[in-house]
Amino acid sequence: MNSINIVLVQQKMYADYQANLDYSIAKIQTAAKNGADLVVLCELHSSLYFCQEESFQYFNLAQTIPGPLTDKLAETAKDNNVVIVGSLFEKRADGLYHNTAVVFDKDGSLAGFYRKMHIPDDPGYYEKYYFALGDLGFTPIQTSIGKLGVMVCWDQWFPESARLMALAGAQVLIYPSAIGWDPRDDANEQQRQFQAWQIIQQSHAIANNLPLISANRVGLEKDTSNKTAGIDFWGQSFVADTMGKIIVQASSKNAETIQTQIDLTEIEKTRQLWPYLRDRRIEAYNDLNKRYIDES
Repeated sequence: MNSINIVLVQQKMYADYQANLDYSIAKIQTAAKNGADLVVLCELHSSLYFCQEESFQYFNLAQTIPGPLTDKLAETAKDNNVVIVGSLFEKRADGLYHNTAVVFDKDGSLAGFYRKMHIPDDPGYYEKYYFALGDLGFTPIQTSIGKLGVMVCWDQWFPESARLMALAGAQVLIYPSAIGWDPRDDANEQQRQFQAWQIIQQSHAIANNLPLISANRVGLEKDTSNKTAGIDFWGQSFVADTMGKIIVQASSKNAETIQTQIDLTEIEKTRQLWPYLRDRRIEAYNDLNKRYIDES
């Protein structure tokens, strides 16, 4: 395919699993009727963001692959002839869990999945309590519409991730996300954080000459442990082109879907003008394998 018609579902989450899933499915169905080839859902789109606290009760949210959630996404992909990028709290084995993105092709088959590689452990984002480190590497997922470089949220801050996906032949970078503000931060601090989030992702598009899709959730979710003020997820899901230009962007307040097209032929055209892959000095990059370069 030379172009992909894509829809991002920016969703507000509730404690009701079925209501969240029904909303996602309804938006996928509408997107397909409007000509979408690809629908991208946000991170952990069937539940509230439970990682605001460390509590064993939330392990009950985890599901296997295959399982009820993936079965429903597969059915929806097939019934609507659309590629779906979804997300789930994966139960891999007893006591072993991952934050996992799943990709279903238009025929309902599981094209592949990606286990989140970078796992945060910060106030409000205690993901290491729940998720093991991903172990599948940065491998694009082949679908009928192209090779999708799917990663998850915290991965979007690391240039190495995007570069490895690009080197492996990804035709688009995709980041299901769940990120927001501390409601206690003032407007300037909130804007500073948001701009950093958007700019780092635009830089991945530019540095790799690839279109980029970032689908975030939206709305205030309380911390039920009452240790923090919760997270006000800032939405603003967006699509950037091969030069990092924002093509379309959602609001910071509302649950909504946004739709646009990305032109895959622009990848080669842009790389001919900006030949980063040609000029990489791979023989000089060995120190990237180190945690830190000591002066000694």
